[in-house]
Amino acid sequence: MIEQQYIDLFQHFRSEIDSNSAYGMNKHRDNAFEKFKQIGFPTSKLEDYKHSNIARQFDANFGLNIKNIEIPVNPYETFKCDVPNLNTFTYFLINDKFYNKVEQKESLPENVFVGSMRQFAEQYPDIFDKHYAKIADNQENGLVAYNTMFAQDGFVVYVPKNVEIEKPLQLINILRSEVDLNVNRRVLIIAEENAHVKLLVCDHTVDDVNFVVTHVTEVFADKYAQVDIYELEENSEKVTRLNNLYSEQLDDSKVVTSSITLHNGYTRNNIRFRLLGEHAEAHAGGLAICDKEQHIDNFAFLDHSKPNCLSDELFKTVLDDKATGVFCGKILVEKDAQKTLAYQTNRNLINSTSAQMFAKPQLEIYADDVKCSHGLTTGHLDDEALFYLRSRGIAKEEARLLLLVAFTSDVVELIRIPTLQDRLMTLIEKRFRGELMRCGNCDVCK
Repeated sequence: MIEQQYIDLFQHFRSEIDSNSAYGMNKHRDNAFEKFKQIGFPTSKLEDYKHSNIARQFDANFGLNIKNIEIPVNPYETFKCDVPNLNTFTYFLINDKFYNKVEQKESLPENVFVGSMRQFAEQYPDIFDKHYAKIADNQENGLVAYNTMFAQDGFVVYVPKNVEIEKPLQLINILRSEVDLNVNRRVLIIAEENAHVKLLVCDHTVDDVNFVVTHVTEVFADKYAQVDIYELEENSEKVTRLNNLYSEQLDDSKVVTSSITLHNGYTRNNIRFRLLGEHAEAHAGGLAICDKEQHIDNFAFLDHSKPNCLSDELFKTVLDDKATGVFCGKILVEKDAQKTLAYQTNRNLINSTSAQMFAKPQLEIYADDVKCSHGLTTGHLDDEALFYLRSRGIAKEEARLLLLVAFTSDVVELIRIPTLQDRLMTLIEKRFRGELMRCGNCDVCK
């Protein structure tokens, strides 16, 4: 039983786990532990994980930094994001611990909190208790239960009523270790009524060891709030990233998320949105470029429970060599959710006879006055388009590159930061050219 070593570890080190965290996080561990013992890690026997046997990723000896040993690094010195004209408030998680020595030239708006989850839980216990572990489902999801057991710190964004953070926030997750390591990250975003915030999350790996990362994000968007979350994964091939994003929205709120995977090993993105107020909008996008034996699995579930809401899903995958891609999208329109507008699109390019793509779009509708659709295509580059470009004097490989870049552009356009859009298109082109440079001229990305 793969889970037993982690059950024993939790029981043995429970006091150390609690001592390096906050009461608001600790009080959820027992419930999560009992549920994890019952359901364990997801396996391919579950329909939603049919092509991703998550349990197998934990079948090795991984260390955990339970004693909160500091990693000797100053990320502000080693990481210099060089996206032209991208001006952000920058923060770091080193593995799963917040780097507390924050360096900012400007101040955040009054009463905004951005920083350590442990610190926020201690300073604002009532707000934290109202939101933490409330929508991330540890009753049915063994990964969330596992993360809730072991997470000791994390990252919190709290934006009070009527406050807009004009400059984007940037959270940079850095993986560092001399031994194979299990990392358990937690992120909580609270946008109160009419609050606006944009968050860019970047994942990077420094050391050449194996990592298994569980990442759980909870997003609460109150009335008229707007929350954008953009994720850029540029990890090594030795990283397993198991990402769970949960969002709840009230009236007239808007949540936009876009996940871009340019370099990875084994990735599962589990996105679950609940539209709980009228006129709420949810936009979910994803792009993955995989080759060699990389694996990407995007699962998106959007639940419409109130009338007059809009959701839009757009996921694209480009596969080469022996890479494997999975997309499962489900839109649920409940009985009272009349006047729903819901659109789902999945497009996949296969550039190798050895690559595999599994796709399953789904609509489940219980209301009769709705407009919903889904579309799915999987194939290779358009031969006619390729011929057209070559007839204009463009070399075959360059014509192929132009078509590949064009295929990805509409996912990038979901990102509402123009300078980041431009940089991502450059990175995507470099990725298709097979260039080793990733996102910047810093010690992390060289």
